[in-house]
Amino acid sequence: MAAVTIRNLSDETHRALKIRAAQHNRSTEAEIRAILEAAVRPEGRLRLGTALAEMSRHLGVTNADVDALGEALGEARDGTPAEPLRLR
Repeated sequence: MAAVTIRNLSDETHRALKIRAAQHNRSTEAEIRAILEAAVRPEGRLRLGTALAEMSRHLGVTNADVDALGEALGEARDGTPAEPLRLR
């Protein structure tokens, strides 16, 4: 697991973090982890897989539909490897 060092944190900010941590019954380090987690991974974020699954259910797409599409796409492929992109 990664470790992060925060330099030049003001005394006031450090005290505020300690108070906030105590209010949530956790260590200062655990509080900082919770703050960072909430900042970069908010609860309301769009989760692409979940959104696609919900859209499929709403449209009535079944596993049989997905299987049929996979078979159709498999038949359309000739199996020849793709040529790499050449940049000039």
